Amino acid sequence: MSIPAKKQHQEASHSNFIRQIIEADLMAGKYARRKWNGKPGSVLSLDNAPPDPAKIRTRFPPEPNGYLHYGHAKSICLNFGLARDYGGACHLRFDDTNPAKEETEYVDSIRDGVSWLGFPGKTRAAT
Repeated sequence: MSIPAKKQHQEASHSNFIRQIIEADLMAGKYARRKWNGKPGSVLSLDNAPPDPAKIRTRFPPEPNGYLHYGHAKSICLNFGLARDYGGACHLRFDDTNPAKEETEYVDSIRDGVSWLGFPGKTRAAT
């Protein structure tokens, strides 16, 4: 039995449907007029805001009620990686839907995990 020949490595920009959608939106200028006031929030607060300097914005919104697992790591790499690759920003936004189970220990652990995976996290508490 022979070993199959390796396929030519596809360019990262064409490697999956998510990247294809992002690239199509960027090429079409779909969000080129988007404004940014420095924080996520209501569209109403953007009246006098300058244009958004980030080409794309993603987020990773964990709930700090436990330690990260493999699925979280995949989401971190996807969201922070896409933001990095396309000149965007990814927001580490802690979800506070269950405050009784949330602990500072888990917040610190999540921040450490994001950093350990190689991504700087700009943190924003849920509003």
